[in-house]
Formats: sequence, structure tokens, C-alpha cells
Amino acid sequence: MARPRLKEKYLAEIAPALKEKFQYKSVMEVPKLVKISVNKGIGAAVADKKLVDVGVEELTTITGQKAVPTKAKNSISNFKLREGMPIGARVTLRGDKMYEFLDRLMTVALPRVRDFRGIKEKGFDGRGNYSLGIEEQIIFPEISIEKVSKISGMDITFVTTATTDEESLALLKAFGMPFVSGKK
Repeated sequence: MARPRLKEKYLAEIAPALKEKFQYKSVMEVPKLVKISVNKGIGAAVADKKLVDVGVEELTTITGQKAVPTKAKNSISNFKLREGMPIGARVTLRGDKMYEFLDRLMTVALPRVRDFRGIKEKGFDGRGNYSLGIEEQIIFPEISIEKVSKISGMDITFVTTATTDEESLALLKAFGMPFVSGKK
């Protein structure tokens, strides 16, 4: 089986370029993508438990890896939420599936967003990780619009070994993430 395109690009082009740019002494210091976490909160699941199953199925279809339901950690009486109730779905991608998902996200899904001009640079957490929110799951071609009963969004987090936001930004830009130019 062939390696994903972005993994080849990282090994051949991105890692040597970042090593030179940030003056690392060793190749092991060069930041790399560790995992991509995709999380989908389903608030209406308090009333209808089947929505969680639909959310898990959608995430599984989008990522190509089995998603798991997430459960509430605390009870909140105002929201009729009990501890342990399923309220969302999540999946963590590593290795080849992570690179395949990143490739599809950048080349197919993000350009399908209405009025897309690029993603903002302010989603960094100060430790080299980046998060972005997607408002509609239908930007992914794997999702059939006819089967969607409710439009919902998801959060995507890119976890890297970078220690600063600047290094992480350089890594994600090198992969081809369409950041909008401008200040943070």
C-alpha cells in the first residue's frame, strides 16, 4: 500500500525546510502532526437519543474510522442533562488516516464552504495546537445531502509536536492549509 501524499510531502519537503528555517540541530526537533481530533457536540440529543447514532455514523463516514459517542461528565438540571447521557461523537485520527483526512479537508471540503476566503490564524492555543470549527457537515462529499435531517457542525483539532504557535503555523502552512493572510 502506498503512503499518503501528504506524508511523502512531509518527509521529502516540509521537514527539511522547517529544520532549516528554525535552525534545529536534529531532525527529531522538527515539529510534526501527531493526531487530528474531530468532535461533534449534539445538544438536541438530550431529547432524541437517535441523533447521537446519526452523528457517530456521519463522523465515521467522513473520517473513515469508527467514531465513538461522548457522554456528559456532569448533570445540568436546566438542560435536562444527566451524567453519563450520550451528547456527542468524536474520533481521533493518527497515521495514514490522519494524512488522508487532512488531504481531503484541504483539497475537497474547505473549498466547498460558502464564501470561503481561508481559515483564520487565531485558533492556536499557545502550545502549538490548532483548532477550527466547521458549521456544516455537508461540505464533505461523503455526506449525502438527501439523508441529512439536520445541519450540524464539528470541531477539528490538529495536535502537533511544535512548542510555539509560530512553528505550528509554519508546519500547517507547509502542508497547504489555506490560512487567510493578515494579523492574528
